[in-house]
Amino acid sequence: MGLGSGLACSIRLNTQLTPEQQARYQDEEVIRTLLQEARNIAIVGLSSDSQKASYFVASYLIYEGYNVIPVNPRATEILGRKCYPDLLSVPEKIDIVDVFRPVHEIPDVTKQAIQVKARALWLQLRLIDMESAALAEKAGLTVIMDKCVKMEHGRFQGSLHWAGMNTEIISARRARNVIR
Repeated sequence: MGLGSGLACSIRLNTQLTPEQQARYQDEEVIRTLLQEARNIAIVGLSSDSQKASYFVASYLIYEGYNVIPVNPRATEILGRKCYPDLLSVPEKIDIVDVFRPVHEIPDVTKQAIQVKARALWLQLRLIDMESAALAEKAGLTVIMDKCVKMEHGRFQGSLHWAGMNTEIISARRARNVIR
């Protein structure tokens, strides 16, 4: 899952984070390293509905070789994988806790991520919780906030433009596969 120093662009989406917070919670090198070294990604709030963003992200991550661990108390299996009701029930080491839940649920998810000694807490697009971020950081977790793990992986791989995402790079050549 190596992320090379290949083609990547900055994805500038509207965010409520200040420039200082963006530097802290959206650092490209931190994201690149995290995605390169991670193997197990627990997706909290993974939906069994194939039309939901969490399902699409999970499908992509599985295709890219990550071990996706569904966390949803209302399902027993999603994408052919056993689903767990919470992070505390997951029997394996978790590298990234990717959160697709409302902001008011983030503190509880953060506490569980700390308890299971996850490496990182990743809050998807439009999810911002400074108190949970501070708690996670104090416990030694890396925090990524208001970013999509699939979009970040795709931009480091150089393939976002294949899905119609504007990467702000104009080129007549196809990017080399730089991840894996």
